[in-house]
Amino acid sequence: MKTILYVCVHNAGRSQMAEAFTNSIAKERGLAVHALSAGTIAGEAVNPVAVEVMEEVGISMADHSPKQLTQAIADDADRIITMGCGVDADACPARIHVTEDWGLDDPKGQTIETVRAIRDEIRSRVEKLLEEIGD
Repeated sequence: MKTILYVCVHNAGRSQMAEAFTNSIAKERGLAVHALSAGTIAGEAVNPVAVEVMEEVGISMADHSPKQLTQAIADDADRIITMGCGVDADACPARIHVTEDWGLDDPKGQTIETVRAIRDEIRSRVEKLLEEIGD
């Protein structure tokens, strides 16, 4: 089983959506892939707009909560993907871990239309990643 770790600053939006998409799509495709997400400065709750836009596509994040990134979580990951380190460069995990950064906008404080566009971009990137891994 391969583990993908998605990391952003607060683990309240982008990384949560990527975790949920990865686990849902991997299950549908029968792939031995599991996703986790964490934040360098974990927030208090998942962004309710992110939860809402994921429910629109049939994926529940109702039981998700932000998690703090630890060395153990990072060490257990086969692949670490940061979600957009331009948001808070000082808290960016790419400074600590070798990662790839997807450069996505933070959904915090955005309109629902903008969060939908971020969600759709995350889905597209996750599908591409899982195709890569599945080959």
